[in-house]
Amino acid sequence: WKIGRDKRLRGCIGTFSAMNLHSGLREYTLTSALKDSRFPPMTRDELPRLFCSVSLLTNFEDVGDYLDWEVGVHGIRIEFFNEKGSKRTATYLPEVAKEQGWDHIQTIDSLLRKGGYKAPITNDFRKTIKLTRYRSEKMTMSYAEYIAHRQHHHYQNGIGHPLPPYNHYS
Repeated sequence: WKIGRDKRLRGCIGTFSAMNLHSGLREYTLTSALKDSRFPPMTRDELPRLFCSVSLLTNFEDVGDYLDWEVGVHGIRIEFFNEKGSKRTATYLPEVAKEQGWDHIQTIDSLLRKGGYKAPITNDFRKTIKLTRYRSEKMTMSYAEYIAHRQHHHYQNGIGHPLPPYNHYS
């Protein structure tokens, strides 16, 4: 979820678990809108300013070298052990590094921090990371586009009157 003209992040939660597409989209749409701990739950007043994106992740490949991926092409998921010996993971979708203007090292280091690694990051430590690269198919729709689509679909089905502008996250 992003909001406003500047499309600020408003919620983002996903999964790496395989699941039914229809029920998975419904579940994660609501989870990311209402339960992302970084943000308060979305409100009805925000709806007209929202943009919803869905990224379907494909082509997962475990790679031996933490630099074996392409900025703007691959998303990356890292696994590492933090200072206390706990296994941690973090991911960025393919567009993140490119949007931020990051190179490979900046992206890896940012992901380590995102995943909770607090110690100084050395090149030797980077080499211990298990990296999985993947690709993504992304679609984005504004709330206005969603309403227009719903209206068009409603008329196409011969019902003949417009839908209400708000249909409780359906």
